[in-house]
Amino acid sequence: MLTSSYLGTSIEYYDFLIYGTSAALVFNHVFFANLPAFAASLVSLATLAAGYVVRPLGGVIFGHFGDRVGRKSMLVLSMSMMGAASMMIGLVPGRDQIGVAAPILLVVLRLVQGIAVGGEWGGASLMAVEHAGHGRRGIAAAVANAGGPTGAVLAALVLGLSSLMPHEAFLAWGWRVPFLFSGVLLAIGLWVRLRVAESPVFLAALRQRQAGGRAKPPILTVLRRPGLLLTAGGSVLAAMVYQSLLATTVLQLAVADGIEQSTVLLLQALASLVNIGSVVGFGALSDRIGRRPVLIAGALAGGVLIYPVLLLATSGSAALVLVGFLLGYGLVVGSLFGAASSFVTEQFGTEHRYTGASLGYQLSATLGAGFTPMVAGALLGGGTAPIAWFVGGVCLLSLIAVVRASESYRAPIAADDHTHHVTVTVTETGGATP
Repeated sequence: MLTSSYLGTSIEYYDFLIYGTSAALVFNHVFFANLPAFAASLVSLATLAAGYVVRPLGGVIFGHFGDRVGRKSMLVLSMSMMGAASMMIGLVPGRDQIGVAAPILLVVLRLVQGIAVGGEWGGASLMAVEHAGHGRRGIAAAVANAGGPTGAVLAALVLGLSSLMPHEAFLAWGWRVPFLFSGVLLAIGLWVRLRVAESPVFLAALRQRQAGGRAKPPILTVLRRPGLLLTAGGSVLAAMVYQSLLATTVLQLAVADGIEQSTVLLLQALASLVNIGSVVGFGALSDRIGRRPVLIAGALAGGVLIYPVLLLATSGSAALVLVGFLLGYGLVVGSLFGAASSFVTEQFGTEHRYTGASLGYQLSATLGAGFTPMVAGALLGGGTAPIAWFVGGVCLLSLIAVVRASESYRAPIAADDHTHHVTVTVTETGGATP
């Protein structure tokens, strides 16, 4: 089960993140070359934000059917949509070939990506949590969430290798190779995911619902308790902003200060490798000391370290840029995502867990990751200090959300978050008994 969640998330985030890197480095030249350079970069990053805007919609759609029909089928569908959209992006002609239809097709496919990934994270995390034994939910969800940095490593390596070719060739066709490679990853991912059993906790809740008659739509139950959505979204907001900033603005700053694009992508890949281990490590730590202490420490570290990370990015030294990436990815993003993956999932009962966790997480992704590159780009005119203040303020919001929340790492997984009529105990072997 963990292998499926890990591989599935890796593949989906590879697809999602190659778009982010391409939006920062390529699409302004291929699809928006008719605009002035600064405007082309902003519009290119706006297409990146478009995918984030629809992620909450994807969370609601996939969450509804995931809570009603099953987790597994929705995860298979989300992966298929993401892989197909990514391959098609690799085939979209440039603006010089089909005119304005090119950026329109790009945005439409980006929206499909956003809807698909909106259903992926919540499903993969809760499948890991619902299969895990008591006391292992943190590390189980963290392993699934480690697919994010794994996808980032793969995306950076593939794009880095592609960017080694002459710049003209890379802009002409080389950037398409990583998107077309998604087809291979999709075949592997579907083969693994189709072999996974449905969540035992969901099956127990399904039997209860069938015995008890018609239930309310999950989204209505979730919206009746907006405090849980604010807690879930707020707890991960700083991680979203940090990850987005590192993947786009920090990368652009390093390249602008004279470091080769392929070198910066390699440094990003190295830091993401460290991030894989740190996410899992902090997830395991949250099983021992609780989710809140890890999340609080991560938010504090994020606020303190953001200005040094930005200074290192503009140092013009590859070694110092790597240190900045390691601090950002390895320490801040690792601690926040390592504990948040289980923390967010544990806020909701089984009957609406897919919907609630996905919506809370994806709202944060839209506000944090989706618009951060545009906000940072607009603030760059004043140097890096305004960006640091912006990120520090976001870290404070996450800190407040976590401080106001209750600890969840020892709470049982309940079939109904609102009534707690039935509690499902997950055994060490992954079974479930109502």
